[in-house]
Amino acid sequence: MKYKKQLRFGTDLLYEIVGSFLIALAVHNFAFAAGFPMTGFSGIAIILNRFFDIPIGISTILLNVPVALLCYRLIGRSFLQKSVRCMVISSLFIDYVAPLFPFYEGSRLLAALVTGVLGGIGYAVIYTRGSSTGGADFLIMALKQIKPHLRLGTIAFLIDVGIILWGGLLFRDFDGILYGMIVNYLFAVMVDKVFYGLNAGKLAFIVTGHGKDVCNIIEECSNRGSTILKSQGGYRLENKQTVMVVCTSKQMYRILQEVRAYDPDAFIILLEAHEIHGRGFSVL
Repeated sequence: MKYKKQLRFGTDLLYEIVGSFLIALAVHNFAFAAGFPMTGFSGIAIILNRFFDIPIGISTILLNVPVALLCYRLIGRSFLQKSVRCMVISSLFIDYVAPLFPFYEGSRLLAALVTGVLGGIGYAVIYTRGSSTGGADFLIMALKQIKPHLRLGTIAFLIDVGIILWGGLLFRDFDGILYGMIVNYLFAVMVDKVFYGLNAGKLAFIVTGHGKDVCNIIEECSNRGSTILKSQGGYRLENKQTVMVVCTSKQMYRILQEVRAYDPDAFIILLEAHEIHGRGFSVL
């Protein structure tokens, strides 16, 4: 039991270090260097840095302390402890590790894209261990406890957009607002990709009168298994077979070509499968 706890703590710490490093590079070496507003408490810290020259990491910690105290009972002890540890790590990385690497001095648009990708992956890596870097996450979790009907995505979007608009208007940087919106969007996309994109693929339902033959075609095309579901037409009450198959996008393209050639009357429904677990798909 003790070994499992130590292993879990070590794994959590490793993920937090990797995620914090990526976030630090995104915030300090790209977003701050390019001078556009950021989301979350990092965005507020960048504003304070430009006005008062306070280190970004120190500002982030100072901003988090009162919020953490106010939200302590609402967000729970375990989540708070993990988040405070991760917040300290990421803040130290921003102030002391990221400056060791060169600033990006190229296109602001490219800086925004890299910020969104690096930061999004960094946050996702941390979120997978049930932790966060504090800041707006504390407010979001607390508001969710008070108003359970509110959607987390809506709360996060409103907070982030508010901070971006504030930063852009303060410095009269209207292009920066657009870049900040791009970063905000990429953060959400990258988090979703890391959470749900590792085992993503395509799902097809093929309604046919030749279920076994279609299964054989699928196996020959992609070496994938399939499932036959008994079905019946709602109008003529004809007995049909619905073949269900999940595979990669490239495999699905060939399967659909071969099935259409064999059975032109087949009715095919193609869907996105964001998570596929099981033999042949698990990556962890």
